[in-house]
Amino acid sequence: MTTTPLSICLTPGAVDLATLRAIYHGGVTLTLAEEAWADVDAACQQVADIVRQNRVVYGINTGFGKLVSTSIPADRLAELQRNLVLSHSVGVGELLPDNVLRLVMATKVVSLARGHSGVRRQVIETLLTLFNAGVMPCVPEKGSVGASGDLAPLAHMSLMLLGEGQVKINGALLPAREGLALAGVEPLVLGPKEGLALLNGTQVSTSLALRGLFGAEQVLGAGLVAGALSLEAIRGSAKPFDSRIHKARGQLGQIAVAAAMDTLLKGSGIMDSHIHCGRVQDPYSIRCIPQVMGACLDNLTHAARILQIEANAASDNPLVFTDNGDVISGGNFHAEPVAFAADIIALAVAEIGAISERRLALLLDTGLSALPPFLVAEGGVNSGFMIAQVTAAALASENKSLAHPGSVDSLPTSANQEDHVSMATYAARRLGAMCDNTAAVVGIEAMAAAQGIEFHRPLRSSTLLEQELARIRQAVPFLDKDRYLAPDIAAMCRWASQAEWPEQVAALLPSRAQ
Repeated sequence: MTTTPLSICLTPGAVDLATLRAIYHGGVTLTLAEEAWADVDAACQQVADIVRQNRVVYGINTGFGKLVSTSIPADRLAELQRNLVLSHSVGVGELLPDNVLRLVMATKVVSLARGHSGVRRQVIETLLTLFNAGVMPCVPEKGSVGASGDLAPLAHMSLMLLGEGQVKINGALLPAREGLALAGVEPLVLGPKEGLALLNGTQVSTSLALRGLFGAEQVLGAGLVAGALSLEAIRGSAKPFDSRIHKARGQLGQIAVAAAMDTLLKGSGIMDSHIHCGRVQDPYSIRCIPQVMGACLDNLTHAARILQIEANAASDNPLVFTDNGDVISGGNFHAEPVAFAADIIALAVAEIGAISERRLALLLDTGLSALPPFLVAEGGVNSGFMIAQVTAAALASENKSLAHPGSVDSLPTSANQEDHVSMATYAARRLGAMCDNTAAVVGIEAMAAAQGIEFHRPLRSSTLLEQELARIRQAVPFLDKDRYLAPDIAAMCRWASQAEWPEQVAALLPSRAQ
């Protein structure tokens, strides 16, 4: 049975995170809000008037970067724009995945349609047609410093519009001209400023950072559920989630996480079974879940706000202003806001994994957890979760290195014209690996916590947590003796990477809270 794609209408300047998330996950087609075309046409006409009047304006009839003082005659402007795309297509590395490319194409449409770029309707219509036909550009992941925008990767995106290079359709590579023909599109001959408008911009770094944000939200949700399960497994105390504690401090993320944890645990028979046990304080990895995960949530919330703004931004150069005819060179292509957003997402992702790994270690330490050593019967003959924790420790440690901020680095380019760069594209790209690492760590913790809770049967946890336990058991069975655990870990990575969490948890996540 074929599913009809969801149609999304893009309103430049007003595209929200939920819409961006839907584009990322696919199964959508795109249109542009009708009212946007008037601004596109007006800016295009302004560029045409500049060419007709033979006025010298950067990016329209001059060279680029350090070659700004070189004037280009009108009969060579198409050659200028084509050469710009070809000369800047210098990326290396693996190709960006289709989910990121969907965001790149969609946010480039939004940026161009803000009415400050001066491109023809045909450029935007071609991007929309190719998107809706599933024709994806082949864009290497490396080669941008996030300064004059994502020049190299956006040049590779733009190659397909010229019928050059290769494209992907359903993962298969074929020559760009063949892909365009399948979509019913003729290769473009670029007009004045169009190549520069396509190449300038932060759409690749922003799209990679959005992928990181969506992945971070998933592992945050998984981390909260896993933390609640671990608390149940060690018969920990719910007192640290008392709302009065968190209101006394006033940190919003902390307050929200404490409330979610309290809801997850409400009605637990395991909790009721030791309500008078006299336990005073659990280790910080349990007791300080609101403080740590709440701070992570605050980071993600801030980053989400920055990235939503950037996904709607006019970030090429120069910008056309039709109200008075100005064409102004500036620096909106500098991706420093994206770099900072990516760096704070990285901090959150690393900490979600770090505290999860500590809870996992707690579960396996019989002196602290009062559970069987390494959560398995006949310890010695069986190693249980001993080495799974080693894997988690390796991944958490790797994330420490990956969390080093990209935004503090800079290497000058273009003969020192671009003398300070953001490194946003790397900062955003590394988030994918970090989210994968943290999903594995949190997945292992949740699997171990489920194992620990089994030792308390027939006691039952809360309704919400029992539902999560059932989902975990659908993915992995109880570990009664040693077995090949790598497939179980892979299954739990998938559990930790999914987007469907209890409503009390999902409501915290920035792209769902709008």
